[in-house]
Amino acid sequence: MSTTPASAASSQTPHAVCIPYPAQGHINPMLKLAKLLYSRGFHITFVNTEYNHRRLLKSRRGGAAASLFHSLPPGFNFQTIPDGLHQPTDDDGAVDATQDIPSLCDSTSKHCLAPFRDLVLRLNGVSCIVSDGSMSFTLDVAKELGIPDALFLTPSACGILTHAHFHLLAEKGLVPLKDSSYLTNGYLDETSIDFIPGLNKNIRMKHLPSFVRTTNPNDVMFNYIQREVSRVPEGSALLLNTFDALDQQILAALSPVISPNILTIGPLNLLLHRIKGHDELKEVNTNLWTEDTECIQWLDSQDPNSVLYVNFGSITVMTPQQLSEFAWGLARSGKPFLWVIRPDLVGSDDDLPLEFVEETKDRGMLAGWCCQEEILSHGAVGGFLSHMGWNSTVESLSYGVPMLCWPFFSEQLTTSFYACNEWGVGMELDPEVRREEVEGLVRELMGGEKGKEMKRRAMEWKNKAEEATRVGGSSFQNMERLIELLLSNKMS
Repeated sequence: MSTTPASAASSQTPHAVCIPYPAQGHINPMLKLAKLLYSRGFHITFVNTEYNHRRLLKSRRGGAAASLFHSLPPGFNFQTIPDGLHQPTDDDGAVDATQDIPSLCDSTSKHCLAPFRDLVLRLNGVSCIVSDGSMSFTLDVAKELGIPDALFLTPSACGILTHAHFHLLAEKGLVPLKDSSYLTNGYLDETSIDFIPGLNKNIRMKHLPSFVRTTNPNDVMFNYIQREVSRVPEGSALLLNTFDALDQQILAALSPVISPNILTIGPLNLLLHRIKGHDELKEVNTNLWTEDTECIQWLDSQDPNSVLYVNFGSITVMTPQQLSEFAWGLARSGKPFLWVIRPDLVGSDDDLPLEFVEETKDRGMLAGWCCQEEILSHGAVGGFLSHMGWNSTVESLSYGVPMLCWPFFSEQLTTSFYACNEWGVGMELDPEVRREEVEGLVRELMGGEKGKEMKRRAMEWKNKAEEATRVGGSSFQNMERLIELLLSNKMS
């Protein structure tokens, strides 16, 4: 399915095919990387799944293809491939939700190779591939063509380090769990994980990615992650959206076990702001929900560092009870807030209590989706209540915003531990949300002594992130190395 002309690059123009894993949190950083490559003279073909392409069209007001592609500069194109799952057409009903992650992982690994190969051959003149590390089937196509394939892993480095040792957890008999009682009998809290080199020695099972919480030896996600990680060394390089100063110890431990050629190129949002022609690419975005355009205007009316930004990302789901506890905790805190509530955050029963809406109408703003970078970089935002997805975390660090952490799944649990215990920028909420705790921690974050110290630490990381992305900084230099590698026109 072609969405834009598939013109081949000229022999003088390097042509990169960029393919993210088909979820919002993977698409966004891949698009930033694609823009960086485009700014350096690469012809870009960005590959989405057909399902997400329909969501992209739907998210544009009016749903017209022209509204998505009218602002594309020459040489920046979009293409699609099927993901192997049954997809409803636009006529079959609404397409506005993240797909089931285990099903999607299983399907992409089994069904995407052939259509991706056909697409790359049809494009004719592709000189390199930049693929999500969770889409390792692209390595087979790169090998056929004898071109570089740089793998981009979008989670946190600490999360990736745990993924790289899933096999060790299995060898030690820690996973799978003996039975479901191990989820609640204190085993997760008490079991220390002090044998993974480079990982904080205070980490316990409860801090590991949620995929270890399985009693099934054939668990789709636990085994899928091991398979994908095992193929990372086949890539020309491993790209991470972080910076050396933040993850120095993790990176030193990760290199010998996953890839000798790790390139830290983050924070991508800061690196992207430094390129000439950034404005030309600003309107090229791949948000799968319609953006609320009133958030920034509302923030403009608020005092500096006074607003708590609340966003649980693109995948987190919660119960109506959890939604209510968060709402009343925010209400009782007395602090201004901007709360992004995704259409499928709670499912079908996602209405907030009317009393809450009425009580907070003068100091609260509710939105369906937003441009997060604009919000986190706004002077009115003083804190972030987050699910601890890596995009959110690294963007928060890069703008000096401390966090309240409510990790939902995957490596968000590990990232939250590091934010609270290594980087000094977070406080973690109990998984069982209670309005009293939400109220107390919001007040502490937005004006307490610990909150002030977290803000100081967050600003230190902001300065280090800016140093890394300046000309001559570690991430800037690694981006230069990546470009050299992709121009080499051969597998490393």
